[in-house]
Amino acid sequence: MGEFEMVSAADVVLMQGLAQKVTATRPELVNAEATFGELAWIWGHGRTVYGETWRRQLWFEDGELVAWGWAYLPHLVRRNDGSEEDVTGTNQAYQVHPDRPELLDEVIDWFGAVVPPGSDQTVLAGAADELALARWAAHGYETDPGSLGDTGIWTQLNRRDLDALQTPSLPEGFRFRTADEAGPEAAAQAHIDAWHPSTFTLAAMEDTCETATYRGDLHVLVKAPDGTMVASAIMWLDEVNRTAEFEPVGTHRDFRRQGIGTALLWHGMLLAREAGAREMTVPCLGAPGHPEAKGLYYGVGFREFTRDAPLLKRAGHLLK
Repeated sequence: MGEFEMVSAADVVLMQGLAQKVTATRPELVNAEATFGELAWIWGHGRTVYGETWRRQLWFEDGELVAWGWAYLPHLVRRNDGSEEDVTGTNQAYQVHPDRPELLDEVIDWFGAVVPPGSDQTVLAGAADELALARWAAHGYETDPGSLGDTGIWTQLNRRDLDALQTPSLPEGFRFRTADEAGPEAAAQAHIDAWHPSTFTLAAMEDTCETATYRGDLHVLVKAPDGTMVASAIMWLDEVNRTAEFEPVGTHRDFRRQGIGTALLWHGMLLAREAGAREMTVPCLGAPGHPEAKGLYYGVGFREFTRDAPLLKRAGHLLK
């Protein structure tokens, strides 16, 4: 397989810079694994546990990043309920500047070189990126069967402007807080409770806090009367494009259906607007069999903007 470099914090900043350029010119081409916010979130919450299984390649032109590939190699997932999952496939995240489409074949070839023998290969291409879909297909990738049907696994990106926002309303005794106010331990526990069973840890929260674009004042929480942080949403502010992204958003399972998540979103959007954002985005599963998150986001005015097309190449696949 040769030698490949692992993803560094500096790499993520460069990748976010390319995401900003694509967002400014062809936002429909930004797939869910390559948004400004998602790149930082993936790095922050996964670096300590999975960082040694990450590989990357960067392509530059005149000193500017114009393409990158990020391979997630097979690894073991350990959750806080004691369960484990052996991930045997290899996933590829990538982004190519719209003005350099010829680099896509190089990105695909690099991915093929870094994949361990016997590992299935998956990638999320943008459904609106017809050129990318054609090139991945030419290299043997087909629609992932797991993405089909009402319970398929694919992500849509939703957006709304921040012109008309409602005043949030929490149940009596509940209060909004920021991660700056609550501290990393409380912020980490809020995420763990919302996503149980979770792979998240205090170390992951600390890594997230150290990413270059994390802001504790834009990481919002809801505090229950007993002091428990029962909801959490991190916002990633892209100051260049004046957009902000919610990622992730979650509510403790014992406090759902009380309007807390809705209030948190309204509150977060107000803070994002105050910070300079004009538009908000949030990802969610898009298939009909996953209505919860979509219903929450649609309820506060988000609508689908673009979506991913999950692709798969089985181990041992031979081109015709």
